[in-house]
Amino acid sequence: MHKLALFTLLSAGALLAQEATTPDSRLKNATEVIAEMTGMPDKGVPQDLLDKAECVVVVPGLKKAAIGLGGQFGRGFMTCRKASGGWGAPASVKMEGGSAGLQLGIQSTDVIMLVMNRRGMDKLLSDKFTIGADAAAAAGPVGRNARADTDAAMHAQILSWSRSRGAYAGISLQGATLRPDKDENQKLYGRAIANSEIIQQNTPPPPAASGLIAALNKASMTGGEQADRPAKK
Repeated sequence: MHKLALFTLLSAGALLAQEATTPDSRLKNATEVIAEMTGMPDKGVPQDLLDKAECVVVVPGLKKAAIGLGGQFGRGFMTCRKASGGWGAPASVKMEGGSAGLQLGIQSTDVIMLVMNRRGMDKLLSDKFTIGADAAAAAGPVGRNARADTDAAMHAQILSWSRSRGAYAGISLQGATLRPDKDENQKLYGRAIANSEIIQQNTPPPPAASGLIAALNKASMTGGEQADRPAKK
């Protein structure tokens, strides 16, 4: 009983720790995840998929806590391409989901999701979005030479990866939910602002987001030049 109570307290503390982290520090962590993704081309997210993506979602330090039945919680950001091909201002999101099985302990992992088309982007901007139910999702392939033309990659609207201890792996996030993080947006932008306004109305990014946007623009460079293309229809 004492061990059970201890793990319960630790699990709750792991999830609540997300609340103690500031938006600026989360943006810094998200920037590091993106920057490191480009530093391991043979073990990371395939370049061609990133180049085709409409939006990127980064959840640094997603916490999973479980004793038999458990849950997961994380706060992160989504950013989508502008008409010029560069990346726009980040909108804040919360990620939540349950887990089941004989589990014990606490895990922390970084999560990256690529939203591959405009339809998936529109779903992501809704008040509540369930991965797999509201849009087709699949675990993403890993590595520069990984085959990205599998049925899953071709038909999925969202591809997802996790990063733990520096290694990337495709991950299934079926059933996890994403929703706007209104409190985080208030802190970042200094006013109440919806994710749809941030993404669709070319909202100027806050100064704290400059590193994340720069890292994404650099990661999307192909052949030494930044992609500059019209948005997909």
